[in-house]
Amino acid sequence: MDKEIFAIFGNPVSHSKSPLMHNYAFKGLGYPGCYNRYRLEDGTELRKTFFDLGLKGINITVPHKEHAYNACDVLDDFAQKVGAVNTIVERGGKLYGYNTDAPGFLKAIAEFEEIKSVLFIGAGGTAQSTAVILKEAGYQVSLINRSAARLEKFAKEGFETATFEAFTPKPYDLVINMTSAGLEDESLPAPREILEALIPQAKACVDVIYGKETPFLRLAKELDKPTKDGSDMLLYQGIIAFDHFTDHRYSFDEIKQYMQKAFD
Repeated sequence: MDKEIFAIFGNPVSHSKSPLMHNYAFKGLGYPGCYNRYRLEDGTELRKTFFDLGLKGINITVPHKEHAYNACDVLDDFAQKVGAVNTIVERGGKLYGYNTDAPGFLKAIAEFEEIKSVLFIGAGGTAQSTAVILKEAGYQVSLINRSAARLEKFAKEGFETATFEAFTPKPYDLVINMTSAGLEDESLPAPREILEALIPQAKACVDVIYGKETPFLRLAKELDKPTKDGSDMLLYQGIIAFDHFTDHRYSFDEIKQYMQKAFD
């Protein structure tokens, strides 16, 4: 049987652990698949690039999750609801879109106890899907962002929102960096004075970036707060994506035992 080719599309994408995770699982489970990375400059070229490369499926990371949504022929109910896709599978020449970020995220923060209120810093594609699933799971979700434009959609859906300029810090159980700030530089996701007012009142801080201690997490540790990076979220969303890629033939735990090796 010919190998099916999968990839991750993003920009930047060189740091991605997804190829390692998926290739460990393909090999360990004996599935004829191979997973690469592809730096996509222009999100509007996503669909054409997918077919030009002869792919079977992709994951999509920043900044192309909304473009991925528009590239699909068929969307599952949850992806349709949140308007963001991070997993695409080709079947019979059609692209099927899913969102595995949000269920992966929900599973990852479940280990924090007595969390009711959550503040997202940033309002991009990951925040979009995650805000909806957390709200459905009973969390109170608020968002702050540099610009007002990205917050409009959230405000219409009933989320409490504010720009950095208009924001008045108050206590939140969990403060989460949903931006790429700190991924390739030493920048913080929000002005330092806002973070220094927020973090001491929080129970814990989470960053969706994985594999490095970001300036945001470093500040949280300096302020004596428990922290968590994006590794578990990445792992769990990857397992759910792999399940779609392989047409649901393996259990969550079967996939996890191999994918986990990418983090050892």
